[in-house]
Amino acid sequence: MSAEPRRIQALPDVLISQIAAGEVVERPASVVKELLENALDAGATQLLIRLEQGGVKRISISDDGHGIDADDLPLALTRHATSKIHSLQELESVASLGFRGEALASIASVANLALTTRRSKSGQATQIHNHHGSLSLLPAAHAGLADTGTLVEVADLYFSTPARRKFLKTETTEWGHCFDVIKRLALGHPEVSFQVWHNGKALAQWPASDFSRRIVAVLGEEFAESSLALEVQAGEVQLSGLVTHPTAARARADAQFFYVNGRYVRDKLLAHAVRAAYADVLHGERQPAYVLALRLDPGAVDVNVHPAKTEVRFRDSRSIHQFVFHAVQRALAGTAGQYEKTTPSDNSVSWLQTAPTLQQSRLLWSQETNTPRSFAASEAGLEQAPPAYLAWAASAPASARNTSIPAPATRTEHPLGYALGQLHGVYVLAQNTQGLVLVDMHAAHERIVYEQLKQGLVRHIESQPLLIPVVFNASEVEIGTALEEKQALTQLGFEISQAAPTSLAVRAVPLLLKDADSAALARDVLREIHEVGGTQVLQQRAHDLLATMACHSAVRANRRLTLEEMNALLRQMEATERADECNHGRPTWVQLALSDLDKLFLRGR
Repeated sequence: MSAEPRRIQALPDVLISQIAAGEVVERPASVVKELLENALDAGATQLLIRLEQGGVKRISISDDGHGIDADDLPLALTRHATSKIHSLQELESVASLGFRGEALASIASVANLALTTRRSKSGQATQIHNHHGSLSLLPAAHAGLADTGTLVEVADLYFSTPARRKFLKTETTEWGHCFDVIKRLALGHPEVSFQVWHNGKALAQWPASDFSRRIVAVLGEEFAESSLALEVQAGEVQLSGLVTHPTAARARADAQFFYVNGRYVRDKLLAHAVRAAYADVLHGERQPAYVLALRLDPGAVDVNVHPAKTEVRFRDSRSIHQFVFHAVQRALAGTAGQYEKTTPSDNSVSWLQTAPTLQQSRLLWSQETNTPRSFAASEAGLEQAPPAYLAWAASAPASARNTSIPAPATRTEHPLGYALGQLHGVYVLAQNTQGLVLVDMHAAHERIVYEQLKQGLVRHIESQPLLIPVVFNASEVEIGTALEEKQALTQLGFEISQAAPTSLAVRAVPLLLKDADSAALARDVLREIHEVGGTQVLQQRAHDLLATMACHSAVRANRRLTLEEMNALLRQMEATERADECNHGRPTWVQLALSDLDKLFLRGR
């Protein structure tokens, strides 16, 4: 027999706060994040963070911000009380990190909290605390970083909800999560100094600096040395930061930091845009590393998406996706590079150090080219290309399929210098003003041919009508996307129409992908357009095919080249974007400086 159904009743405030705390205060790191964001919103220029036992026993954060009025302190620990927004209009253009008015109330509901603050106009500091559940307000001595500011101390986290405490991990793990939060905020706010202590030991001290110096301080010199600087602006939208060179990619996505108006976010659209920009130069499942800051009108982004405030929603997601994608892609192509690339090196070999990218080197030398000579396609192995390439080559313009390479200049110096010979039919040895250059000729020529094929693809996105339309069952979202984005799909070479209330018909596909599974391809394109406002599926599929063509078309190992052909290859590398690495993200050339060669032979000793 079922029990008598309960009547509806209002929950007590304490229980409401503890429920809200489950969303806001997941672990000690959540407390650190909320308190640091409050300090930054208060105009702090110095922050002192002290933790004990991974933040479970004690969290203390002191700032030199403008403080809180004593009369406002009782409200500070109540839910939905904030000084940061007062209207819907302000909510729709939030410029502060916090705005919900839930953090302090949620923390106070699951821990002992003491907040001591003093404003510049106040004669003394005031403290409010909730020890053992009851609020107390009393005068206090301010023991913070400066005469004004706020000191927040949180002790015995989850003392009032012991069941939650059982889910916490070891002290080391919780400390790691806290330190990750501190690093993320420190990277996003280089103008603020951070001091970090754990269990009475000073573990980090980052003085106020500029963006690039803060990156070096937090992530290390190795990260900066293997990165490319990026700064692009279009109207009110600006993107700046560092992206690592493809050869410095990592096995895990543990060094990806994206900021929107100073707020660290984990946004699928932005991550997708960066990953798509690396598609041509990243090998397998390797992950890029980056620190990027996007600034735009606060009214163009909605930050009121999730209680943790790490998710955002853009008013014009497609434009933002394309802006980030093209900005990072151009940086990787060398148009914004300012940092040197670190070549792979063995710990026991010191001579294989840094070499500038080709695009950087072109800024150091002037170039003159004579009348192009043909680096014959048949000699490079094009007769082994698949039928798909031959069909494309027959219809593409000569400028797109030409693999001509300028002849070596006679009066000017070039970044890659001039060829000396071949090594085992695989590597080209060249001499430039810095020393010796080693080139993987197959990888280098593969990149050259691949970039030329891509240029032809951009100019010719042709559609192939299907004799028999491919019909497949589709969800409401897929049908809605197909109808709303008909123009965009047409530009991509697709013709998709609704065949029935629950199905779509693919009537035309891009010519280059006519042999692909039309239904699966259409599903992938519709899904990505719906999720990120654009799609790279077609481009990636087409590029995969072109990469195969380029591999078959590139000069093979053990093919003997004349010095003229080697020099022609070097000149074409200097004129090709992304020529520093092959399609799989491996380097195509390395530089051995004369000073490094001298060290090998102990010259000068």
